[in-house]
Amino acid sequence: MLPEDAHNQKLVSHVHPADWVNPKPSGKYNLVVIGAGTAGLVTAAAAAGLGAKVALIERHFMGGDCLNVGCVPSKAIISAARAAAAVRDAGEFGVNVPPGTEVDFGKVMERMRKLRSNISPHDSVKRFASLGIDVFLGQGEFIDSSTISVDGKLLNFAKAVICTGARASAPPIEGLDSVPYLSNETLFSLTDLPKRIGIIGAGPIGCEMAQSFARFGSEVFLVESAPGILVKEDPEAAAVVREQLLRDGVNILCCGKDLKLSPADGGVRMNVESEGKGYDLTVDQILVAVGRAPNVEDLGLEKVGVEFSKRGVVIDDNFRTTNKRIYAAGDICSPYQFTHAADFMARAVIRNTLFFGRAKHSSLVIPWATYTSPELAHVGLNPAEAEKRGIEINTFTQPMSGVDRAILEGETDGFVRVHVKKGTDEIVGATIVATNAGDMIGAISIAMTQKIGLGSIANCIHPYPTQGEAIRKVGDLYNKTRLTPRVAGIMKKLIAWQR
Repeated sequence: MLPEDAHNQKLVSHVHPADWVNPKPSGKYNLVVIGAGTAGLVTAAAAAGLGAKVALIERHFMGGDCLNVGCVPSKAIISAARAAAAVRDAGEFGVNVPPGTEVDFGKVMERMRKLRSNISPHDSVKRFASLGIDVFLGQGEFIDSSTISVDGKLLNFAKAVICTGARASAPPIEGLDSVPYLSNETLFSLTDLPKRIGIIGAGPIGCEMAQSFARFGSEVFLVESAPGILVKEDPEAAAVVREQLLRDGVNILCCGKDLKLSPADGGVRMNVESEGKGYDLTVDQILVAVGRAPNVEDLGLEKVGVEFSKRGVVIDDNFRTTNKRIYAAGDICSPYQFTHAADFMARAVIRNTLFFGRAKHSSLVIPWATYTSPELAHVGLNPAEAEKRGIEINTFTQPMSGVDRAILEGETDGFVRVHVKKGTDEIVGATIVATNAGDMIGAISIAMTQKIGLGSIANCIHPYPTQGEAIRKVGDLYNKTRLTPRVAGIMKKLIAWQR
């Protein structure tokens, strides 16, 4: 964990203390959990809180990717980049900022390390030990269907849960093995701002970091082999984000072909073709923001008949692996590689392992968000997925340009778009692109989970003015479709009768 400053030393002291002594195994465990990322921590804490005897194994850092090299450090950096953009754009609000205002990147990163270390006690070894969990630091390996070995000790279990997550992996790019490059696992160790940075992959991580580094003052080249950015999202929503990235100064090289990397004096040379034009660039740093590999190595999965592939551990809809005593949760087994998804998978695993539950992976309503400015959030089906499933839909869209609070804050780019099953108000999916889309999508997720129709959403009173009103306005749009000519005629007659 670099640099070795006081903040990172504090972090490590919590998530992998050098003086930790593994406990002596104490009889048979109800659950042994391998991996102390989000899924593992939630599984272990919840099970122990319910009275189960639990062991938790972690070979690296407690907290997993989210705390150490994912959500926590990236969002700290994004918040600093938003502050930089607010200063840059202050003149639009009549606020004059002294010319020459600069970003101190070293302080940005120090702030991130400080905040990360302050959060780390929540995921610490000592905290989980205080919950009555036997915490083991080391490599866990299945010996048989009831035994795991760690640090020379044997742990006997009734059920086990694999929560080892995934890691950044190197995609097949010509010359990548000949140059130094960053991944999410090393990006947050930077202390100096690269003057020029090449980012490979325009998914969520690539777009978030491209915008942030551009706002800090780097010259950014975002390379994507697909025709656009955020290709899994609503194309119109992704286009809104793309326009803002361009305004922030990001050079977007989509349809990137024949990407080649090679060493150059003081940096890395990038050769790529984008939309018929060739580029020969030298950058100070390369960030590879594409590619993930499941952490399945050295677990002894073959010994216990747990099937796995390059996508991770194979589970059924009840989170059980091909060994009926072993379950899995989180990035190791799910296409939804999000912290909040891992959290709720773990909650389902608790029901299924300890209480003979039948909670299903397929029943989870999982929203997600990309934390660019504006943010892009989604839940449920998009039109293409609905068509594949044979579900006919109606779509209702409320532009943010029609929402007073968005107008007042100068944040009119974007929209709220909700898809309902045709002929009903049953919500099957939604996309929001707006300043706080990640917060707003929760209202739609609640509606879907609790079977609240779009028409009923219109009855929810929002404070005025808020950007959340856009969601109510979508409900109004649906309710207007219920005013058919026949209904309108009846209402007119009723009103005339009352004169």
